[in-house]
Amino acid sequence: MLGYVTADKPELKMREFEVYRGYYCGVCKSIARRYGQLPRMVLSYDAAFLALLLAGLEKDADEPEQERCIANPFKKKTVVQNRAIDYAADVMLILAWYKLLDDAHDEGRLYAKTAVTLLGGIYRKLERARPFLCERIAENLRQLTLLEEEKCGSLDEAAETFAKIMEAIFQEGPVPENFREQEVLRRIGYHLGKWIYLMDAIDDIEENMESGAYNPLLYRFEYEAGKESAEEFRARIMDVCRFNLFHYLGEIGKAADLLTLKKNRGVIENIIYKGLLRNTEHVTRGEDKEDEHGSI
Repeated sequence: MLGYVTADKPELKMREFEVYRGYYCGVCKSIARRYGQLPRMVLSYDAAFLALLLAGLEKDADEPEQERCIANPFKKKTVVQNRAIDYAADVMLILAWYKLLDDAHDEGRLYAKTAVTLLGGIYRKLERARPFLCERIAENLRQLTLLEEEKCGSLDEAAETFAKIMEAIFQEGPVPENFREQEVLRRIGYHLGKWIYLMDAIDDIEENMESGAYNPLLYRFEYEAGKESAEEFRARIMDVCRFNLFHYLGEIGKAADLLTLKKNRGVIENIIYKGLLRNTEHVTRGEDKEDEHGSI
């Protein structure tokens, strides 16, 4: 999910921070336990949010354990394990697989080609375990590829495909058989997908200007190389971008308010109401978002 869905860590209480870290480490351990050490390289805190939210709907209390980590074998860390964490780990690997395919195909990156070869067997295992989710993701990515090839100038149309992917991810998770909660999760996933897609497009403006890679903003706002700098282009479009981003955040917040959370409330609310806002400000101001990869 590209590393944008993270907590505002300074605002977390000590216990909340331990829960946040426990879920992150749980996703990492889940990947290692079921797929081996290599796939852990794709881990990000986005998966922790998905797991926290889905697990928060279930009444069973978590039973954290203290375990050592391959990255730091001398210090034990809190690790949480549950079915939401296993699901989030699978989602992270599925999305990473398609990202590697895209990098290998469009940009010919050697690391991506190598990783695709190494992870091919793991993806086939995931495809057997979660066929519907894999097909929904593949279908919408095919549609996104077509839009990119057409140089689509509609931001909404391009973002819709990623929103549908996130909608499926949040709707298909291991939650109670409750239509109301599934519908709320669908709404959260949909608007979060729109937010992530626009955030990534803003973040990649300069890089895409240089490389010529597709970016819907360059076509939606009719950027012409040589007539304005990247800074001038950003300044010209940012009011519209910020309006859209805050609209998506508002919809995510309204939907989240409808959930009956049984645990993880403090961390979830921190991410939705503070972390997403913080990253919105960083990206729209042209600042680097905090590096949320690796162990904490």
